[in-house]
Amino acid sequence: MVMRLICCLLLISAMPSWAITQLQASVDKNPVLAGEFFMLNISADDTIKNDQPDTSVLLKDFVVGRTSVSTRTNIINGSISKETTWSIKLMTRTAGDYTIPAFSVAGVSSAPIALKVAERSKDAQQNNDIFINASLSSDSLFVQEAGLYTVKLYLAKELLDGNLSAPAMPDAQLSQIGKQTENYELVDGKRYLVITREYLVQPQKSGSYTIQAPTFQGRIRQDYRQLDVSALGDNVDIEIKPIPSDYQGAWLPSELVNLDEQWQPADDTVEVGTPITRTLTLTALGITKEQLPDIALPEIKGIRSYPDEKENNHLVRDGRVISQQTASYALLPQMPGTYTLPEVSVPWYNTKINRISYATLPARTITVTPSSTSTPAVAAQPLTPSQSATTDTAAISYQAIPINQYPLWLIIISVIGYLLWFITLILWWRSQSQRSLMQAKPTITHSNSSISLDELKKHAKSNDVSAFYQALNRYAMYLTKQSSGAIDKLEQLADNTQLSQHIAKLRAALYSPSDADVDLMVIVGMLEEQRKVQKKSQQAVLKGLYK
Repeated sequence: MVMRLICCLLLISAMPSWAITQLQASVDKNPVLAGEFFMLNISADDTIKNDQPDTSVLLKDFVVGRTSVSTRTNIINGSISKETTWSIKLMTRTAGDYTIPAFSVAGVSSAPIALKVAERSKDAQQNNDIFINASLSSDSLFVQEAGLYTVKLYLAKELLDGNLSAPAMPDAQLSQIGKQTENYELVDGKRYLVITREYLVQPQKSGSYTIQAPTFQGRIRQDYRQLDVSALGDNVDIEIKPIPSDYQGAWLPSELVNLDEQWQPADDTVEVGTPITRTLTLTALGITKEQLPDIALPEIKGIRSYPDEKENNHLVRDGRVISQQTASYALLPQMPGTYTLPEVSVPWYNTKINRISYATLPARTITVTPSSTSTPAVAAQPLTPSQSATTDTAAISYQAIPINQYPLWLIIISVIGYLLWFITLILWWRSQSQRSLMQAKPTITHSNSSISLDELKKHAKSNDVSAFYQALNRYAMYLTKQSSGAIDKLEQLADNTQLSQHIAKLRAALYSPSDADVDLMVIVGMLEEQRKVQKKSQQAVLKGLYK
């Protein structure tokens, strides 16, 4: 009892010393190479929970990686010391002298750090075990014209884990096309595993821009050792041209636009009531499928037109984006005669010769003949007055005869059917009213994330690492509302060390040429647990609102 009292007195006497008194910032290496990641550590002599340094000031000069937080408490001879450390991965793209600014936590500031960044030799980088090559299909584009940006990551050593970031460009949309591919190449007699990713670049404003190359950071195995490695691709400068002031209509910049059609049947002479299928195919280079305009066909009197759903697709071939729209129409002639279908024209801007061009289909003439299956007409014969009168009387008498006569049993069945239909309508109306009352009560909607989790479970059971990683990226994009770096953001939100470790193993299995030990079902289980916790918190909030 006396020892417990002494310990309590010691703890109470030590409490005033827990207030933060100093904040220190340091880097693990100085100088560093351009394109090389280094670690910035910010340490406070206390346990900090509700405050943290503002690292947004680093975004101006540095590529900011993941931030990790660690706390430590030491008790030596009754003296208690605490420490909170924030570890941030940083990288600079260009050489020069930089200053890491001072940070402030709980009213205490750190000292700024002078950092020297040396230029990395390109020849030395080519001899490294890991390097990046980035290229663009064209050094100039028009606004909204699609360009192809290709990233190749070269790996000569066994990769344990790593992360390849996405390229970035202001005032532009960048999206990855398809899945990454893997193959092997020989560079100066050295064998590399090459991971290739292709991105679609669509600038939205004119001017001079720079596409920031992606960065890579990871760990490799070399001589039974684990080494931290990093790589940085070269930035690409691009000139974006504005839309010409004299252009009219929907903006369609392209190197080539072609409009083609197919007819079934191909004959220009058809009978009344014979359906004709007309299929139009619009093909364009250098634009996305969303930019393809809808083709409007004029109505032809005497021919009914029934449009089918349009199908838009795009693909990459020989470094070019090819988009295609297929639209089918069913034409049904109603009357015999000769019909001329007018010319179809689609305007587009030719980026090769810098002028407006037109993709056209010439006018087409078809002949519609009477149907061969109709009852043949009887040749007209002159009638005598008596015959004419008899014919008129017969016609009048025929018109007076009722066309339809229904038996009694059919009428009874019809009446019963109408009664059943009326009763069903009343029951349906009552059920809808009850459903509306139920929907008026507070309910909790389930997120579409369960659908993504089902997809993750499917790929986990089949142990498809690549498909699982793509599904995980879509799941993270849905939760974080970010188009790039979504998985990293998901890790920050989850704040789960074990989840981060398993995702690191997943990336190692994705990039490494050898099989890595990763349990995909464990990742799914952690994500499900996180979703359950989030759902319980949402239910608690809604319950409080409706009390």
